[in-house]
Order: sequence, then structure tokens, then C-alpha cells
Amino acid sequence: MIYLVEHFYSIQGEGQFVGTPSLFFRFGGCNMRCEGFGCSEIAPDGSKIIGCDTVYAVNKEHFSKNWVNITTVDQLLTILTLYELPHAVDIVLTGGEPLIYANDEIFIDFLEQLHKRGHRITFETNGSLAVDFAKYPIFKECIFALSVKLSNSNEPYKKRINPDAIYSLATYSKDAFFKFSIDEESINLGLEDEITEIITHAPKTKVYCMPLGGNKAEVEKNTQPLIEFCKAKGYNFSDRLHIRVWDENKGV
Repeated sequence: MIYLVEHFYSIQGEGQFVGTPSLFFRFGGCNMRCEGFGCSEIAPDGSKIIGCDTVYAVNKEHFSKNWVNITTVDQLLTILTLYELPHAVDIVLTGGEPLIYANDEIFIDFLEQLHKRGHRITFETNGSLAVDFAKYPIFKECIFALSVKLSNSNEPYKKRINPDAIYSLATYSKDAFFKFSIDEESINLGLEDEITEIITHAPKTKVYCMPLGGNKAEVEKNTQPLIEFCKAKGYNFSDRLHIRVWDENKGV
């Protein structure tokens, strides 16, 4: 069963394709909570839910009102007709964690239809879930932004780090890059060693580091220290342009 939380046409705000016009599909559900990120969202019942900056796409218990059950591929393809889009605009599949649907027939059909129409497809994934490239060769035509979670997520190591999945996604896909979320405090807590260990599983893959934060103030607070970190280590700095421009607004 597939759940879609929201869709919107905007620009890519992070990583390798920052600034690129993109149509986003945000799917509901994730295999992690990442409460260490400390972002909060007020649920419809008034509860304050802690997690990542898209906790509303992770926590179905409190945000199910906005989760749409997808039962046919046409429900997803019809969304492309709701916007005035450039030809073969970039498609970004995000969440939550979109790869929890990697074996779903409707999801695979959706990917194949997008590819036939000439769209560049990028997954935003935590890199902990493997896909079957042999059974579903469409994944070989996709790009994977590997937002592998660090210890600042408060997720256990064995849950967030899957060496085989990282290697496979980076090796057999059309392209891949690492994308880490880092705050000022964590720079001084050994995250350098964590990143070094993670990228050994795909050493030829580019590394982007983003300032952690669910709003503009938090992103700006963590930006300068992270730029200095990237300069020292030779990593690519990635802004979070969508948050800097639109702050906490969703779907933009």
C-alpha cells in the first residue's frame, strides 16, 4: 500500500541539482524516526511531534489525515497534468523514505512511465534500504541522493548504516551522491570520522554537507561553521535553498 502525503512544483533546494525546477512527490512512511534532529510539528490533535523536518510524512499515527492511499498508477501520473511543467521536468521522489515502496508494482510502473516520458528521476533516500536492480532495472535509470543518517539522528548504527545498500545504490544506479545533515555542535563531536567510514562503502561518490535545521534561523546558524568544515575536508557545501527562501512553509 502506497501513501502520498503531498506533491508540489518548486526548485530543488539541496544537493547536486540545487536550483533545478523539479516536481516533488512526497511519500508517507519511513523506517526511521530521527528524533535527534529535534524538529517539531504540531499534529491536528495538538500534540507536539519531534523528528526530522518532514515528520508529518513519517508519523502516520498523528498526521494520517493528509496521507492519500494510492491504488492505481494513474493517481500519480494525473498529478503531472495539474501543473504547467517544462518538458521532461525533473522528478524528485522523497518522503519519509520512498524506498519502502521499492517492490510495489504500482510504484515500479510509475517509475517506468516517468522514464518513458524522459524525466530525470531522483530519489531522496536514507540509504539503508536496498533495491533489486536485477528484478527492477528501472532503478538503474534513477539517481540516488544518499542522505545517510549520522549519530546526530539518534538512530542506532545498525539501523541507519547498511554498507551493502550504500554500495549497491551508488554502484548500479545512473548516478548517486552523499548528502549529510550537520549542525554546528555535531561538527565537534566526531562526525568527521562517521562520514569517512560511511563513504568508504562508495568511495567515488561525491559528498555534500547541508546545514541541519527545520527553519531559516536554524539553517543560517549552522551554515558558516559547516562551510568551514567543508573547506577543511574538501566536501561540497549544499545550501538548503528552499528553507532559506520559504522558511517553514511546506509544498513550495
